[in-house]
Amino acid sequence: MITWPPPPPPGPPPKNSSNSLPSKGNVVSSSPPPPPTFSFGAKDRSTARSRSPRSLRPNQSSKRTPLKPLHWVKVSRATQGSLWAETQKSDEASRTPEIDISELESLFSVAMPNMEEKRARQRPSVAAKQEKVLLIDLQRSKNCEIMLRNIKMPLPDLMSSVLALDDSIVDGDQVDYLIKFCPTKEEMELLKGFTGNKENLGKCEQFFLEMMKVPRVESKLRILSFKIKFLTQVADLKNSLNTINSVAEEVRNSVKLKRVMQTILSLGNALNQGTARGSAVGFRLDSLLKLIDIRARNNRMTLMHYLCKVLSDKLPEVLDFNKDLTYLEPASKCGGESQIQLKELAEEMQAITKGLEKVEQELTTSEKDGPGSEIFYKKLKEFLADAQAEGRSLAFLYSTAGKSADSLAHYFGEDPVRCPFEQGFVKTFERAHAENLRQMELEKKRAQMEAEKEKVKAAAHKEDLLEP
Repeated sequence: MITWPPPPPPGPPPKNSSNSLPSKGNVVSSSPPPPPTFSFGAKDRSTARSRSPRSLRPNQSSKRTPLKPLHWVKVSRATQGSLWAETQKSDEASRTPEIDISELESLFSVAMPNMEEKRARQRPSVAAKQEKVLLIDLQRSKNCEIMLRNIKMPLPDLMSSVLALDDSIVDGDQVDYLIKFCPTKEEMELLKGFTGNKENLGKCEQFFLEMMKVPRVESKLRILSFKIKFLTQVADLKNSLNTINSVAEEVRNSVKLKRVMQTILSLGNALNQGTARGSAVGFRLDSLLKLIDIRARNNRMTLMHYLCKVLSDKLPEVLDFNKDLTYLEPASKCGGESQIQLKELAEEMQAITKGLEKVEQELTTSEKDGPGSEIFYKKLKEFLADAQAEGRSLAFLYSTAGKSADSLAHYFGEDPVRCPFEQGFVKTFERAHAENLRQMELEKKRAQMEAEKEKVKAAAHKEDLLEP
């Protein structure tokens, strides 16, 4: 709050203040002084003393209560002709409004006001809230604090678990969040340049300082993330590779499937006879799902339904060929689409291989980190030995699966880059066969009803003939 002084009555000129320039022969004006205006400076000492014993005045020697700072951008040199240059003039300085320091301290002091000191002594558990010093970007700082609340662990213990490669304390997602909030080079320099009490820093700043105690903390966190996810990644990839091997063996060995494919080839050549598409020796597997697109003239069945009918009439023993392909459905789920994508499996294998290479690099580097990284080095060395053994086993399985996929692609004349059998065809075939059975059942019931009607009609006609 700003206390405005009343305009002084006309009188003799005031004595020279510490902010005024001495002059001789000052003339007292008979008119009253102009009303006070906004400016920043100090008034003469006698006027300040008459208004408030705690007013703002130059060279004040009494000890002031610490106030909350105004974080403005300071102008150190006033440009000629600017407001700040005008403010430096003595006549402008004399018009500066008086600041009631007592009121300012009661409103904006950092420490608890004097009136609360007695009450505070009675409640020693309630401490004065210390203003936190924030150096990091506000939004990043808030996001960091949210992440730390989810981890719920003291920062020193968190960093100790990282150095011990302890994956029982944090999970993979939490480690990935820690990586996201590793301090940047600029943030590190900012914190290194801070000379105040570090206990007054914000939570994000405290977290960054704790992370900075660990040499190459981001690299170590990435190693921990790789370690946590390694066994799951290896297990998933092995499952996909084993499925490819099993599918390839089942498909090549299924005699029933071979008969179905031969029947489809015969149907296709019969339809395409006399055209450029006729006299085919085989067909691409993506043609299998096109069987449902060709409809009969009566629009009651598709070529897929007709295929099931032909097989039901002439080769009923092959209708359950899907029982020969028990691994085909798991194969369709592994890739997230209609088949396992060998390209994706290759990328997963490459990621594991590169991850192991980074572990080797970090092991070599951390050996020189000193006593603080001894446990990390020991644990990492143990993990690397086991992981490399898993990697060699995985590489052999990957090579075997690649050969199986190539041989299966060759079996169908397909591109080995993708799993070569359309699992969607099996589902469509099963659905069409089930619909055929329902239709046959309906027709059977209809025929029975017609037969019953005819029987009743014949009996009635016979009775008519027997009547005299």
